Amino acid sequence: QVQLVESGGGLVQAGGSLRLSCAASGRTFSTYVMGWFRQAPGKDREFVAHISWPSDSTRYADSVKGRFTMSRDNDKRTVYLQMNSLKPEDTAVYYCAARFSVGGSITSNVYPYWGQGTQVTVPS
Repeated sequence: QVQLVESGGGLVQAGGSLRLSCAASGRTFSTYVMGWFRQAPGKDREFVAHISWPSDSTRYADSVKGRFTMSRDNDKRTVYLQMNSLKPEDTAVYYCAARFSVGGSITSNVYPYWGQGTQVTVPS
């Protein structure tokens, strides 16, 4: 069983930064493929970023490319999402997700493990 706990959300002015964290249980964390997704009110959940295993390569949605950076610390069993130059359209609940597989995916339904989500609000 994998448990994921997100933290770091909050209210930030446009142009500001936040760093989200997702702490995972499990001894084989380094082999998890981890993803970040978000869901704004009235919208479907959408892909934000993922980090693959074993390559640790990252992929980003076009809407966040160049502004968001995903990373992982295997010793702390934690992944991070550094969000810079935040915009009002980044307002959403952000979820981290995990799967045991080689290679990342932008499709939410292939991730069996999810955190509870953390709210990010960027007022317009």
